[in-house]
Amino acid sequence: MIAIGRSNWLFAGSLRAGKRAAAIMSLVQSARLNGLDPYAYLRDVLERLPTQPASRVEELLPHRWTAAR
Repeated sequence: MIAIGRSNWLFAGSLRAGKRAAAIMSLVQSARLNGLDPYAYLRDVLERLPTQPASRVEELLPHRWTAAR
């Protein structure tokens, strides 16, 4: 995936867009390395993020995440 996308990332639109794409890819890969389904992880985190207190945001990191009940 990364080797194929390598030339595509040259055209992310801007430096900020490239950094955002890198952050999302890092989260996806971290989820995979922690044995999680990346889609389920990102979906749950994006749903919980608006109401998650800033003091508890570390609970949403892939190595500490547990699915909402």
